[in-house]
Amino acid sequence: MIDFGASDVRIFLHLLGAAVWIGGQIVLGALVPVLRGVDPEAPRLAARRFAQVAWPFFVLVVVTGIWNVLEVDPANTTLGYQATLGIKLLLVALSGVAAFVHSSTESRAVRGITGGGALVAGLGAFVCGVLMVG
Repeated sequence: MIDFGASDVRIFLHLLGAAVWIGGQIVLGALVPVLRGVDPEAPRLAARRFAQVAWPFFVLVVVTGIWNVLEVDPANTTLGYQATLGIKLLLVALSGVAAFVHSSTESRAVRGITGGGALVAGLGAFVCGVLMVG
């Protein structure tokens, strides 16, 4: 029998949130050129709908991330683990801020930079998470 405990639920929810947040950005980014060909307003409409899904999952990532941190005894971690955690937290914050700016600006150039920045920061945070458990 498989033992599925609270820590498994916590990690599952954290990874689910990251999958939707990061994966959704990748999929939406790939669809933008196609959507523009259908209707110039289509990318904006798709982005608004994606935001309705993505932001709750970003909150899920943050909440389960806090839960993850609270489950770790800092006395039992290495300096490398703590540094990686600090970098991960910074990257999560950068991903959220960049995505917020991306959705709030009218400048196409700023949208491009912040959209890419949100994705790269999210991927970096994901890599840090992998490094922390490996």
